[in-house]
Amino acid sequence: MELLHKDESVLLKIKTLSEKPGVYRFFDEAGKILYVGKAKNLKRRVSSYFTKNHDSGKLRVMVSKICDLQTTVVDSEWEALLLENSMIKEFKPRFNAMMKDDKTYPWLAVTKEDFPRIILTRKPDRKNQELFGPYASVHAVHLLLETIFEAFKIRTCKVMDSQGRPCLQYQIKRCPGSCGGYISKEEYQENIRQAVEIIKGKGGAVVKQMKEEMMRFADLWEFEKAQEIKEKIEVVEKFRMKSTVVNPEIERLDIFSITMEEEESYLNFMRIVEGAVIQSYTFEIANKMDTVVDDLLLLGMVEIEEKFGALSKEVIVPFIPDIQSENIHFIVPQRGDKKKLLELSQKNVQTYMMEKKKRQELVNPERHSERTLQALQKALNMEQYPNHIECFDNSNTQGSEPVAAMVCFLNGKPAKQEYRHFNIKTVEGPDDFASMEEVVYRRYKRLLDEQKPLPQLVLIDGGKGQLGAACKAISELGLSKVIMLIGIAKRLEDIYKVGDPVPLYLDKKSEAQKLLQRIRDEVHRFGITHHRKRRSKKSLSSELDTIPGIGKRLSEKLLSHFKSVKRIKEAKEEEIAEIIGQVKAKAVKKALGNRQ
Repeated sequence: MELLHKDESVLLKIKTLSEKPGVYRFFDEAGKILYVGKAKNLKRRVSSYFTKNHDSGKLRVMVSKICDLQTTVVDSEWEALLLENSMIKEFKPRFNAMMKDDKTYPWLAVTKEDFPRIILTRKPDRKNQELFGPYASVHAVHLLLETIFEAFKIRTCKVMDSQGRPCLQYQIKRCPGSCGGYISKEEYQENIRQAVEIIKGKGGAVVKQMKEEMMRFADLWEFEKAQEIKEKIEVVEKFRMKSTVVNPEIERLDIFSITMEEEESYLNFMRIVEGAVIQSYTFEIANKMDTVVDDLLLLGMVEIEEKFGALSKEVIVPFIPDIQSENIHFIVPQRGDKKKLLELSQKNVQTYMMEKKKRQELVNPERHSERTLQALQKALNMEQYPNHIECFDNSNTQGSEPVAAMVCFLNGKPAKQEYRHFNIKTVEGPDDFASMEEVVYRRYKRLLDEQKPLPQLVLIDGGKGQLGAACKAISELGLSKVIMLIGIAKRLEDIYKVGDPVPLYLDKKSEAQKLLQRIRDEVHRFGITHHRKRRSKKSLSSELDTIPGIGKRLSEKLLSHFKSVKRIKEAKEEEIAEIIGQVKAKAVKKALGNRQ
């Protein structure tokens, strides 16, 4: 195995690397960290950077800048993952994928006081608060707080009255009156403990304990206290019914799902306790190099472990990551409740991603269009930026009334003033290929004659036959090197380029593919509307043409005035006579009257 690099000292270090798990760091000539990575086998992983030519331009640039490397050996892959994550956060290397989070999520905090409060905060203070969260929904947090305050008397005042006078909250039985000494510190702390158990999702254990306490008071004939506990149980049980999404026998597990795009990836985490989602968190990861989705998922897991503590022993994932962990059992469910939970997590990822894109469109719609067109240019390997796109579609019914339509998109948006309809002039019968050749030739012959701008991309709605016909017209006009032609097949929506027998694959969910589909759907709508009008007009005109003495000219004159055959039938003979004369008006009224 030959190592390729300009710096001999770097190559020498690689040859002496350990084959154990660990973390490696690449440095530039100024001693700044370029990249931090983890490896099952340090020597094999680091060597791979220097033994082949890389397809990624970013990767080639990074390797060319490496002037030194360092490694740290650890005992397991999971330890390597944790160390990698901490180093990425500390040094923020230029070529590493980085977490992004443009939202401030709400947390629940239990203050560290003699009589603690439970509050909602967006500025967590780990030093003075016990934290739970973050929560994706403020509504869910308020529902949880309402349940806690209704079931357990917990103070809400920021400062306790130094003179020991209970406030209005005590009078309406929403506070235990801790400032007036109406509740002991021990009893208050027990309320807090039970409330925290519910926040953690362990409402079942709390309900079981309260039922035992209720029965104990009932046995002692202290029915008022037993009734008070019963009311608490009803509040907690009502909340548990609302929050349970799957089988409550599922005690605890974590779910991860991920969607990877070209520039960023989105990851969702959900924690289930007793069948309820107690935490849901979605965030974005900026892709810096050719990072594989497996690595991004593991990076997200470490981030979640930092925020929420140790992961559950059972973790549901869309695929099994390439890592060994003694403490975690990864599962890819195929059916049942766990499969539904994975689908719920994936739905959260898609919703977060779509909402972010919509916000970006509202803030900067031009930037969104530019990014989509750049993605399309890259996907089709175009030399020119496709800010001007046109699309053609033929429309006929069993050979009758053949027409074609063309729509135009400028900078990714419909330019309706440039839309055109074509009546087929030179083709007899239902010949889609010849019709396509005619309209494409007529369109660009006219643009050339009028010296108007030509499109960079032309989309043909149809398969290889229609694409070949359009290509013939473009070639006759000498525009083959000026305009790129592609066809989109109706059934599978495959994209075909001229001369390429294999369809071009575009991600069905990508912005580039969606733009092509939108343009294709628009030309369908525009073409079908025109075709229906022509068919309708012809059928109405034909009904009048069959009346003796009423030819095409007079029938069109009547339709132009009355707009429909129905209105002609309803019109008086004198009104019709004003248009075509008394004799012909009598013939029309007689003929239409017989057809009613």
